[in-house]
Amino acid sequence: MRKMPVLKLTTFCIGLAAAAMLAACGGGGDPLANPSTVRNPTGASGDTLAFAYFQKCIFPIFLEQLPVVENGQSGTNTCSGAGCHDSRTGTGGALRVIVSAQPVDLTDPANTPDVIRTTDMYKNFYSAQGVTVPGDPLQSRLFEKPLLLNVLHGGGQIFASQDDPHVKLIQYWISHPAPTGQDEFSTATYSMFTPADPVTGTCNTQ
Repeated sequence: MRKMPVLKLTTFCIGLAAAAMLAACGGGGDPLANPSTVRNPTGASGDTLAFAYFQKCIFPIFLEQLPVVENGQSGTNTCSGAGCHDSRTGTGGALRVIVSAQPVDLTDPANTPDVIRTTDMYKNFYSAQGVTVPGDPLQSRLFEKPLLLNVLHGGGQIFASQDDPHVKLIQYWISHPAPTGQDEFSTATYSMFTPADPVTGTCNTQ
């Protein structure tokens, strides 16, 4: 059998180890073959979740340094970190996060639904909604996985219980889809804030 040069063998092994570390956070797919951008296909039929609530209340969770428990070891990480759900280097399954996404001014008449749907923030919204079942948190991967509720999560346990404030935000978002027949920008979803204003209001959780 032909021997591989020591230098090449060492480099090869290091590459495999790095790939394994990246895969640990997401638990799926080839870490060397991730798409370079988030795809943003047109919307599908059925209920939709609220864009305004996602932008203000859910997206910041993806950027926050959160405690992680994995294989008995404690640490911190962000959901959008490299090797987790980052849109370019993540291995975290369907959820992809564009970290640099900027908030969309929903009070600007120029930001029509068609315009908003081209933004990075909307791509994040679309990706996050894709791992939910609107109206049913317990059937939604976005809710189940970080809690390890009867499902594995390559990134470990992020939230210790459903009483965690971040979990309550995610649960509320999934539990309150836009009214039937209305889209993700419906002003009816502004009741998810107190006062009912996505700019000045605080995020409701009940």
